Amino acid sequence: MRKEHKHKGWNEIKTNDSWAIFKIMGEFVNGYEKLSKIGPCVSIFGSARTKPDHKYYKLTEDVAAKIVEHGYGVITGGGPGIMEAGNKGAHIAGGTSVGLNIDLPFEQHDNPYIDGDKSLDFDYFFVRKVMFVKYSQGFVVMPGGFGTLDELFEAITLIQTHKIETFPIILVGKEFWGGLFEWVKTTLLDAGNISPKDLDLIHLVDTSEEVITILNAFYKESGLSPNF
Repeated sequence: MRKEHKHKGWNEIKTNDSWAIFKIMGEFVNGYEKLSKIGPCVSIFGSARTKPDHKYYKLTEDVAAKIVEHGYGVITGGGPGIMEAGNKGAHIAGGTSVGLNIDLPFEQHDNPYIDGDKSLDFDYFFVRKVMFVKYSQGFVVMPGGFGTLDELFEAITLIQTHKIETFPIILVGKEFWGGLFEWVKTTLLDAGNISPKDLDLIHLVDTSEEVITILNAFYKESGLSPNF
């Protein structure tokens, strides 16, 4: 079998890359068309591995429910764990529940709490990440792994460099995020690699009430109103 395996040549790889552009364009077009109609939403990120009996799963449900009760929709990555909790909280509270699913070899599968007309599937992480940033008016970041950190630091970077408008970035779980936030303050800041004002982009909280207070205060000041 190994002898029969044919490695792709450079030209073949480049040709396949060219055709992939059309698939990428299709994902962008589909995402733009569907998400442009959902109104103000808040994205919730966190680990796919969090079990339903975990305190952060239950806290995520409560956060999501309060978000929709205050007029916002909820967007998650559409999978299990924290993502499922976010969609579940939004669904049970009667709000808009959006899932941006990604095709992965493990962990990821659609959860049952996404609105039927608001479930999108992506093959490309970078397209999916554009959708999160473009159609979210806030990031609520629950405890998670590398994927959660990726979304967190990309959002901070884009706001810091003025590539996108400022929106609230809220880390939920001081016990979990406190060490990272302290490292940012004492290492990155002390080294001169970030500015003191960059720290103002991040909020560190423990409760759903604090999440809502930050979101409402920000949008009262900016003049954007939820419309669900």
